[in-house]
Amino acid sequence: MLVLTRRRDESIMIGDDIRVTVVEVRGDQVKLGIDAPRSIPVHREEVYLEILEENRRAALSRTVDVANLEGVVPPRRQGEERPDAPPASP
Repeated sequence: MLVLTRRRDESIMIGDDIRVTVVEVRGDQVKLGIDAPRSIPVHREEVYLEILEENRRAALSRTVDVANLEGVVPPRRQGEERPDAPPASP
C-alpha cells in the first residue's frame, strides 16, 4: 500500500484520469473529492462489497427454464412478420 501525506485542497493523481483531492479534515474524518470519468465506477468500500455479494448471489441463482416460458409470448401466426424484421421485398 502506498501511503501519501496530503493537506486540505491538495490532490493525488491515479493514472491520467483520476484526481483525489482532500476537501476537508475534521477530527478523525477526512472528506475526499474524486474526479473520475463516468465510465469508472467509484464506490465506498462497503457499498462495493455489497455489489460484489449481490452479483455473486445472482450468478448462483436458479437459471430460467425456457420451456416454462411457453405461453407467455403468443406464438407467431403463419405468414406473420416479426415487428423487428426488415420489410419484405416486392
